[in-house]
Order: sequence, then C-alpha cells, then structure tokens
Amino acid sequence: MTTKNALIVWGGWEGHQPEESARIIVKTLLEDGFAVMKAGETSAFADPNLARFDLIVPILSMGKISDGEAKNLCAAVESGTGLAGFHGGMGDSFRLNTDYQFMTGGQWVAHPGNIISYRVNIVDQKDPIMEGIEDFDYESEQYYMHVDPNNRVLATTTFSGEHCWWIKNAVMPVVWKRQHGEGRVFYSSLGHSPTEFAVPEMSKILRRGMLWAAR
Repeated sequence: MTTKNALIVWGGWEGHQPEESARIIVKTLLEDGFAVMKAGETSAFADPNLARFDLIVPILSMGKISDGEAKNLCAAVESGTGLAGFHGGMGDSFRLNTDYQFMTGGQWVAHPGNIISYRVNIVDQKDPIMEGIEDFDYESEQYYMHVDPNNRVLATTTFSGEHCWWIKNAVMPVVWKRQHGEGRVFYSSLGHSPTEFAVPEMSKILRRGMLWAAR
C-alpha cells in the first residue's frame, strides 16, 4: 500500500494557536498512515513539485500569500492534490487573494457574539464524512461566511439574531466539500481553539474530511 504524503503549512494570527493545531493535525495524519511534512512559511506553496502531495492542510489565519505562491497552490489542487482545513486556518487565510477563496469555496466575514453556544445541524447524514453523527451543540465562534453556491454542504448552523438582529434565522454552511479541478476540497468552520479537538464530533468530521480530500 502506497503511503500518502501530506503537507501542513501553519502560521498567521497567533490567536488561533496555529502551531499547536498543526501538532494535532500531524498526529492525526500520522495515525492514518500519512507521511507528513510541516512548514511555517507560505514559501512552501511555491515548491515546483507541490503536486506530489496528496493532501495540503493550511493553518494560516489572516496571512499573506504572494500571487505566485497562490497560483502554484491552486494549480496543484487543480491537478489532483487534496485540500482540507478548518476555521480561520483555511476559511480566513488570505483575505486579499480571490484565487485562493475561489478554490476553498468561502471566506469568513464575521462571528457575531464571539464565543457563544450554538447548534450544528447535519444536513447529509448519508455522506460518509457525516455518517453516524447527529446534530450537536457547540461552543465557539459561530462563523458567518461568504460561500460558494457550488459547495456540497454537509452541516449548517442557524443564527438566532441575538447578537445581530438582522441576520436572525440565517442558515449558514458549517461543513462542506467541493471539487476544484481534479482536486477535492474539504472545509469545516469549527475549531477556533485547539481545545475544541476534544469535541468528538468536531475532530471526527475533520479527520474524515481530510481522508476524503486526500488523493
């Protein structure tokens, strides 16, 4: 059986504790039989052989990426490399790069109320990523995102309007998967803090999503 290769690139805003999250993802992927490389600079995306990786996991909130790095990353995914990630590490990585946002299928724009309790609703329990997972309560930032209508949504959340009355009853995707060229892309907005990996539903969804995305 051929070993799959994964690249984790971490950095950006320290408030999301990217290095600690990267350690958790490394451990998870090693347990699932991946050979894992970890990098702390976006220059890793400029590797001319980037497409050799079966999976790339960005953990880079509010970072910056050069046009060349972004185009090389997008080209690798289009050629078949999988992309998977969570929360701001993937959903708010590069606010100024629309090529990256087009690939990931969404961009964070707000989390009204900051850390709050909310409900995650599973909308496709037949999908292998969500199999056996029921709706669950979650305490974290409830992400309001601009999202691509081409996403295949697996879970949603509904805003109560308590913190912004004008978005009451807005249903927002929480977990989705999509195709970008030949590559599979998976995203979950859960995971503001590394402590949230202790929530079984959160960690199981992300783990399954990474395995699905990997070539």
